[in-house]
Amino acid sequence: MKTKRILFFKSFLILFALAGTFNFAKAQDVPTFTLKELVQQAKDNSPVALRAKTRRENRYWRYRLFKSNYNPQLRLTGTIPQYYQEYNNITQPDGSIEFIEVKQNLMDLGLGLEQVIGATGGTISVNTSTNRFDNFLSNPGDPQTRYSGVPISVALQQPIFAYNRFKWDKKIEPLLFEESKREYVKDMEEVSIYVTQLYFDYLTAQVNSEIATTNLKNTENIFAIEKKRNELGVTPEDELLQVELQVLNAQQAMAEAQLSLESAAFAMNSFIGLNQSSKLNLISPVNIPDFEVDVDRAIELAFRNRAEAVGFDRQKAEAESEVAQAKGQRFQVQLNARYGYNNAAFNFPDIYQNPNTQALVSLGLSVPILDWGRNKARMSMAIANQELVNYTVEQDLTIFEQEIFTKVKNFLMIKERLNVTKVSDDVAQRRYDIALRRYQTGNVSITNLTIAQNEKDSNKRAFYSSLRDFWVAYYELRSLTLYDFEKEELLYIPELD
Repeated sequence: MKTKRILFFKSFLILFALAGTFNFAKAQDVPTFTLKELVQQAKDNSPVALRAKTRRENRYWRYRLFKSNYNPQLRLTGTIPQYYQEYNNITQPDGSIEFIEVKQNLMDLGLGLEQVIGATGGTISVNTSTNRFDNFLSNPGDPQTRYSGVPISVALQQPIFAYNRFKWDKKIEPLLFEESKREYVKDMEEVSIYVTQLYFDYLTAQVNSEIATTNLKNTENIFAIEKKRNELGVTPEDELLQVELQVLNAQQAMAEAQLSLESAAFAMNSFIGLNQSSKLNLISPVNIPDFEVDVDRAIELAFRNRAEAVGFDRQKAEAESEVAQAKGQRFQVQLNARYGYNNAAFNFPDIYQNPNTQALVSLGLSVPILDWGRNKARMSMAIANQELVNYTVEQDLTIFEQEIFTKVKNFLMIKERLNVTKVSDDVAQRRYDIALRRYQTGNVSITNLTIAQNEKDSNKRAFYSSLRDFWVAYYELRSLTLYDFEKEELLYIPELD
């Protein structure tokens, strides 16, 4: 029985230890991300990306609203009921006034199918309506209820020589919608650029922390060696104090590196929507994609795909629209025409029996005779604004092309510099490893070892700085052209909404 208790107790301790190990491993589990994984995480969950998606949705529904203006509109209108009871003052033939009690009800209901004529800016409609009148104080023998109605009528409202909003909206709104779709892709690539900067802020802090940890360990080992040499009378006191000072500096550098790492983690987590206390492990994106970028092709892709290319045409169309609007405000002419049937009866079905013809034609106009140069000033201002837009667009085209040229050349230069810094980093690391081994055997002074360490650290940081510049330029190139040169595919597909 005693043996069973001992075995049970040992089993319990083993299970408890395993459970503690599992919880510790779980607590130490740190998510690991590559650069492209974290970029995708930001595109999916970051507040900036979600705002961009919301703007895209708003612009989509604005476009749907514009499209609906050109579809037929079926409208039901009416008043049911309009009851009133009051005393009205009625003037009699002899000039006296009688107060007559009125108790009446009026109901009307209409149904109309309306269609915009986009080419002319007019509106054509087909309508039907009916009215019912109830006089609750009618004389005995008089009908209490009467009906009137329009079985059918066709109406036309047509502005003449006026600004046609529907015509210009058909030119401008599709450009705005197309521009918004491309802006969304650009916004997503700008998210990529910013995340890349945060990624390398964290990665640099992570590398600095690793450098500081390694330097502190090596410096403490060197200090231990120098203390033994000092006891043997080989190392003078001032050199020992110098090494001790290096240990203190390494401890300070370690603390600063840890603080920078925590700050970079906070900024990263805030942007991509992770828990503020989450720790990250970032993998250095040292595998550089190998592809060529031609300047002329990059400029061609930018003019074909970027939102700015559509925006230039949209700005010119808007300026032309303002000129047309100024012309349309010089004078106003409105044609109204209606043709149909109407009738009145004591019974509702009778209004559809032998209705009478109903016709209306009117031509209204408003022409300023003396406006003290108002129309001329309005027209001149619109033309001047159109010229300004044209000049601005021409200048923006030149700046746009120059920006693409500069960014592509900068990308190619950074790619070459990255290869150089990579080799320099490897050489500096090997030199330090050799110097450290030679120091341990007494063949290199502490001063030369310190120089080798500083060069190792500076070249490591220079390599990661070049790596950062490359990936930022990589995503900038995607943003400028909306094209993935690595996969050779468009980031934006015009046919998709």
